[in-house]
Amino acid sequence: MEPYIPDSLPLDSIDWAAHVSLIGQANAALARYDGMLQGIVNPRLFLSPLTTQEAVLSSRIEGTQASMEEVLEYEADPREEVEPSKYADIQEIINYRRAMGQAVESLEKRPLCLNLIQELHAILLDSVRGRNKSPGQFRRIQNYIAPPGSPIERATFVPPAPDRLLQALDNWEKYLHFQEKDGLVQLAVIKAQFEIIHPFLDGNGRLGRMLVPLFLFDKKLLSSPVFYLSAYLEAHWEIYFARLRAITQKHDWNGWIQFFLTAVVEQAAVNSDRVRGMLRLYENMKSRIVEITHSQFAIQALDAIFSRPIFRGADFPTISGVPTKQTAAALVRQLIEAGILKVMQPAKGRRSAMLGFPELINLVEGRLVV
Repeated sequence: MEPYIPDSLPLDSIDWAAHVSLIGQANAALARYDGMLQGIVNPRLFLSPLTTQEAVLSSRIEGTQASMEEVLEYEADPREEVEPSKYADIQEIINYRRAMGQAVESLEKRPLCLNLIQELHAILLDSVRGRNKSPGQFRRIQNYIAPPGSPIERATFVPPAPDRLLQALDNWEKYLHFQEKDGLVQLAVIKAQFEIIHPFLDGNGRLGRMLVPLFLFDKKLLSSPVFYLSAYLEAHWEIYFARLRAITQKHDWNGWIQFFLTAVVEQAAVNSDRVRGMLRLYENMKSRIVEITHSQFAIQALDAIFSRPIFRGADFPTISGVPTKQTAAALVRQLIEAGILKVMQPAKGRRSAMLGFPELINLVEGRLVV
């Protein structure tokens, strides 16, 4: 199989008329979702559990096995014993979230570009699987997609040759800043072309998925970069790869664009339901915690357990900003007695109990896990 030569962007094969209905639906669904985000005072803090869940799902597509709860438990106490394979998975997930945080800070100063993508790649592969595969550097050798351990002769896809890589990336970056007729169609093309170019030796899939919220935020299609497609892609894995393959085998961009716009419509509805549920939970907990504690620090306590739904009791003063350990301990005790917080690990020796906020964790996961 010869290395693939990507189509030049912008494409002249997009059937705009065929996509009119889906373009309208996708933009409307995204606008409704963004309307909800704009009503949240501090969306990055409030929605941080969703960012963690996306990091888990995107990394799981690449083979990691750690759950959101395991990541949150590790962050609550990095000294806790973790089996080596699980530790590696958790570090990959944390790196994904670190990269997203770095991207958001950078996008407040400069637009999305190849240099930023290289920086994010270096963070993704920092001290984890793939750390020996040129973190932050575009590949200089041929890569290919095949079953593990297989030679290039058994490849299902061979990305562009190294001597064509920079040309393909330059064209991709120019299109990134191009004024396309529709931003979501442009994003569909941007994401697929990035994965086709496969510019790094590892981490291309995670970066490709990360591009979705970053592009939407950079182009001001979203007020906060909190829109993730990994759950949809994982649920429609075979169709996802079939549509990508159809681009490289038949130049069928329209089939891919239709798939991507449908993903945006359906995931926007799921995301909206989840955020709506989180808002309802927050408002319900606000009145409950005020009523239970009668404390001037009730809202600080609520904000703390929303941003850190698993934590060590001894860390609560720092997490919440409650000024004294005695006041913080009293608040925690009241929340446990009321069933709002759950003891996930009892206190042992000099370590305080590990506590969880089950309603939020279960809501974000979409199932009963705690």
